Amino acid sequence: MSRVRVCAVALAAILGGCAVPEPAPAPIPEPAPAEPETVAKKPGSRPERIVSQPLKHLANRNLKAMPVRALNVQTKCAFNDAVGTRGKLDLQVKNAEVQRFNAEVNISKRGICRFDIKNFRQTARLPAVLLNDRESGCLVRMWEQDKSVTVAFNGCEAQCSGESFSYLWPILVDTRNGRCF
Repeated sequence: MSRVRVCAVALAAILGGCAVPEPAPAPIPEPAPAEPETVAKKPGSRPERIVSQPLKHLANRNLKAMPVRALNVQTKCAFNDAVGTRGKLDLQVKNAEVQRFNAEVNISKRGICRFDIKNFRQTARLPAVLLNDRESGCLVRMWEQDKSVTVAFNGCEAQCSGESFSYLWPILVDTRNGRCF
């Protein structure tokens, strides 16, 4: 009997392997997306203009571009900040022509940056005053915005000791009272 049982189990396994499962129902096709309508363009017509939206902080404000005018500023000032940076600036600009420029910024635990007019040549007057040091490539830009003048430094590592240039910020001059910070 055990042979009969073994044969029956083997026959059931063989027949079970040949069995075909019931076919799955065919998927229902989804409707094809509608073709976008093509807009017939008239020959010679311009494409639709994109209009930018103002930022929410600028909406309903009457802002105008700053006028381009010759820079006039004169100051001899000194400043200190909360992290220990000290500086001095002697600056005189008349009708966008730099008359005097001498700046020193001592950045605590980093080094000192020194700028003197004798090392620079003025290469631009409007819209911003530009001083250029031919030897080192240092650029000093000056411009007026609202009631302050900004004196910014670019590529002036040669005028600075240590790693102070990495921590050098622009100097701002208040045109109303000549104070700088």
